[in-house]
Amino acid sequence: MLCAATLLSADDQKKIPTMPAAVSGNAVAVLENGLEIVSLMGIGPKRKWNDVTNKVYIMSLSHPKWREGRTVPGVAGRVNAAAIGAKSLVILMGGFVVDNQGAELTLPDVNVYEGSARRWSRGKDIPVAVDSAVAGVIRNRFVYLIGGRSRTGPVNNVQVYDLEKDTWSQATPFPGTPIFGLSGGVADETIVIVDGAKPGPAGGPKFVASDECWQGKIDKKDPTKIEWSKLPPHPGTARFGIAGGGNNRDHKILFSGGTPTPHDYKGVAYNEDEQPAEASPLTFAYDLHHHQWERVSEKTFDPRADGRGIVFTPIGSLVLGGMASDLTVTDHATLLPQK
Repeated sequence: MLCAATLLSADDQKKIPTMPAAVSGNAVAVLENGLEIVSLMGIGPKRKWNDVTNKVYIMSLSHPKWREGRTVPGVAGRVNAAAIGAKSLVILMGGFVVDNQGAELTLPDVNVYEGSARRWSRGKDIPVAVDSAVAGVIRNRFVYLIGGRSRTGPVNNVQVYDLEKDTWSQATPFPGTPIFGLSGGVADETIVIVDGAKPGPAGGPKFVASDECWQGKIDKKDPTKIEWSKLPPHPGTARFGIAGGGNNRDHKILFSGGTPTPHDYKGVAYNEDEQPAEASPLTFAYDLHHHQWERVSEKTFDPRADGRGIVFTPIGSLVLGGMASDLTVTDHATLLPQK
């Protein structure tokens, strides 16, 4: 098995072909034990309403070349949807559409993709429609959609989709401040979430970065029961749009990138007095076995903001697309460092 080095060079990145198009706010997933990588929808380098795409890009690591899957149904693509792979299917949830005035509308859509048949089907709508949420799965059946932004603002809902029954349930919400643009993942039937954006103080910016970190242990008998506890602060400062994901093999939740300034899909800060900062080069993890934070790298190659998740493969952990230096939308599929 190939592994990413602690610090990756440009030569290392040549092993990973660039995506067919630059895209940010794209949902990501893996299938076939990490051998097939999927990027869905998002917004292109113009960062305008007519640059939102419904295209699907797929790469098999056995033949490392990107190909187009069947486009996501609907008249328009979405930004900041969530996706997860389970039972050889990609479950795509939520996100928002952008109209020709730049206004955003969050949707409850659930689309299920069967790659082998290049076929989409419709799942039951999300009870509380959200974008910019965290997704994870346990037992190859129960899909978790955590936090996010609804049509009325950030939420602390934990919504559980039973893939076998095509039903939704509301699980124990996390006890912290409602947030969106948070990061996290699910591994070992445990949820870890960090940061994101919360409403700002009266008279202040619309949204500010949250520094809360939470761990939720899922009940073995009832997947809607979660025992939440607060975690100590993670390495580095609070950030928005960190890429994250859970890895059962390593028993860790991995995080990388993000910016300290909450911003919209165009990279414009919600607080007009601020400019979004560069993506952080810090990659860190929470070790579920040792119950502690780890600094993986202070100098991550090609750091990213608004990567919608981390995908775990036999050649290492990858961030697909997002905003790179100068918040430029990128087509890079970047290997993250390993400790």
